[in-house]
Amino acid sequence: MKKRFLNVLAVLLFILLIVPLSVEAQENEAFKKEHFIKNSDTLNYRILFPKDFSEEKQYPVVLFLHGAGERGSNNQSQLTHGSDLFLKNQDEFPAIVIFPQAPKEDYWAKVEVKRDTIPFQFDFMNEKPATKSLQLVMDLMDEMTSKTYVNKDRIYVGGLSMGGMGTFEIIYKKPEMFAAAFAICGGANPEIAKEYPEGFNIWLFHGKKDDVVLPRYSEAMARSINHYGGNAKLSLYPDDNHNSWDSAFAEPNLLPWLFSHSLENENGK
Repeated sequence: MKKRFLNVLAVLLFILLIVPLSVEAQENEAFKKEHFIKNSDTLNYRILFPKDFSEEKQYPVVLFLHGAGERGSNNQSQLTHGSDLFLKNQDEFPAIVIFPQAPKEDYWAKVEVKRDTIPFQFDFMNEKPATKSLQLVMDLMDEMTSKTYVNKDRIYVGGLSMGGMGTFEIIYKKPEMFAAAFAICGGANPEIAKEYPEGFNIWLFHGKKDDVVLPRYSEAMARSINHYGGNAKLSLYPDDNHNSWDSAFAEPNLLPWLFSHSLENENGK
């Protein structure tokens, strides 16, 4: 009996170990490793193409910006949060999904971060020239949207934490590119919202207990975007700390809402 119990336990442990590995392996295989080079600078990124991809068709594009903890040079860590959301919904929402990776020493948004106190203090300077990493992302997106198989009316951007900050900034710097966006536990200078397109659709998420990036940053951005004629909705999770991306990714309407928007519809073409 004891031997049988040990055998069953061994099988269960094997399953627990192999399932996460298989999911990660699936992501590694589906999201292809790529490098974008501009002058002497290189941006690592991973890209997911729809099943049965054809250059004769047109597809939406989703740009996802990771958080500070996923920075590096391995072209892998940026898939930690969010990649499985797009992978498991490929059949319902076929799209080209891009996960760039910022190096350890850089940031998506132009911001000074004071980390000697909790919560962190942020001095947003979004009006200044973009960081090297965000500029490379914008150059990559310019190249990507020139492809014939990209639906230029359905380009989306989203991100979490540092990536949420980058999301706010890239909309400011590329206001005509995106049809809709989502930003999780991020922040920005609220005044940049005056440059957002009229009626721009964006969904903001934040944990009320966030003690790293305070929820007031998302609240201020939502107010400002709506004040300047945008269409921001804000979801605040009362029990979430900084990892509100778990709740955001669990929202059943996130992807249907995102993919429902197009520049063609918004601009009344």
